[in-house]
Amino acid sequence: MEAMLNEWIWQEEYWLPPGIYWRDIEIEEDDGRFPLPRDLIYTLPLAVAFIAIRYVFERLIAVPLSKRLGVKDRIRIRAVSIPKLEAFYKQNNRQPLQSEVASLRKQCGLSERKIQTWFRHRRNQDRPNNTKKFCEASWRFVFYLVAFTVGLGSLINAPWLWDHRECWRGYPKQPVAEAHYWYYILELGFYLSLLMCVSVDVKRKDFKEQVIHHIATIFLVGFSYCANYVRVGTLVMLVHDSSDFLLESAKMFHYAGWTKTCDSLFVIFALVFLITRLVVFPLRVIHTTLVVSLEFFQPFFGYYFFNALLLILQALHIFWAYLILRMVYKFVFLGKVERDERSDEESEVDDEEEEEAEDEGDDRTWEQRKGAINSKLASLANNCVLNNLTNQRNINSRLPKAR
Repeated sequence: MEAMLNEWIWQEEYWLPPGIYWRDIEIEEDDGRFPLPRDLIYTLPLAVAFIAIRYVFERLIAVPLSKRLGVKDRIRIRAVSIPKLEAFYKQNNRQPLQSEVASLRKQCGLSERKIQTWFRHRRNQDRPNNTKKFCEASWRFVFYLVAFTVGLGSLINAPWLWDHRECWRGYPKQPVAEAHYWYYILELGFYLSLLMCVSVDVKRKDFKEQVIHHIATIFLVGFSYCANYVRVGTLVMLVHDSSDFLLESAKMFHYAGWTKTCDSLFVIFALVFLITRLVVFPLRVIHTTLVVSLEFFQPFFGYYFFNALLLILQALHIFWAYLILRMVYKFVFLGKVERDERSDEESEVDDEEEEEAEDEGDDRTWEQRKGAINSKLASLANNCVLNNLTNQRNINSRLPKAR
C-alpha cells in the first residue's frame, strides 16, 4: 500500500515545484515540525470527537440558553397515522405527483385533497423547529469565535500576515509552528464533522452550495497542508472565520425573536463579509497565490490545483454576496428583510403552512361549519329581534299621544 501511494499519489511533480524532491525538504527535529500527509489521519477521530462534543453542548448549554432567550417553537399538527401513506412517504416521495395521489386515493379511500393535506402535515412534522436551528447556530458560533480568536492570536506576530511575500520565501522548506499545526488540524476536523452531519442538519436554501463549500474547504485545507501551503492556508482560514461567527450570532437572535439585535448583527456581518471576501480574499490572498508565488518557483500541478480551489471559494463568495446585498437593499430602502432570502431558511417553501391553514378551513367537518353558520344566524336573528322590539317600543310610545 505504501509503495502504491508513493508511486501514484506522493509523486514530487504533484506536490513540489520542478527540481525539488522530498529529500530536499527534510527538516531536522530541532528546526520545527514539517507537515506530513500522515498527520491528517488524526482529523478523522477528531471529527467524531467534535460530533460527540456538539451533542453534549446542544443538550447541556444550547437548549437551556434557547429557553432563556425566549426561543419558541411553532406548534404543528401531527399527521394522522395512515400506514399506506406513511410507507409511500418514507420509501417513494415526500411530494407525490398528481398521478401518485390518484393511485393513493384508490388504495386508501380518501379524497385527493385529504391526501395532499396529509402529506403537508407530514412534511411539516419533519421540519426542524427553532430550538434545533438555534442549537446548530450556537454550536457553530462558539467554534468560529474560538477559531478566529486562536487563529488571530497565533498569526498576529507572523511576518506573512503583514507581508505576503513571506508566504513563499524559502518555500517549500518552511517549518510549521505547533500553534499553526493545531489550528490546521482543528479546522479540518471541524469541517469533516460538518460534512458527516450534513444529512441530519437543517437543510437550507443554499444546501448544495454549502456542501460544495465544505468539500472544497476540506480539499483546500488538506492539500495545502500536504504541499506545505500552510502560511497561505492560515490566512484563508482567518479570513473565513472573521465573519462566520457574526452570521451565526445573527441567526441565534433571529430564532429568539430579537429582531433589532438580529438586524444590527446582520448589517455588521454584511460589512465584514463584503470587505473580507470580496476585497481582502481576492486582492491579497488569491493575488499572492496566483502572481506573487511565481516570483519564487515555476508553476506545477499543486499550483494549479490550489488556485482552482481558491477560485471555487471565490465564486461561492460572489454568490452569497449577491444574496446579502439584496437583503441589505431591502433592509435599508424598504425597511424589512425578506425571510426567504436569509441563508438559514429551509429549502422547502414555508408557505405550505399558510396553505395548510387554508386547507384546514376547507376540510372542516360539516358539524363545525354548521356550528359557525348557526352562530352567525343567531347573531343576525338577535339583531332582527332587537330592531323589532325597538320599533315596537317606538310605536307604543306614540300611541298615547295619538289617542
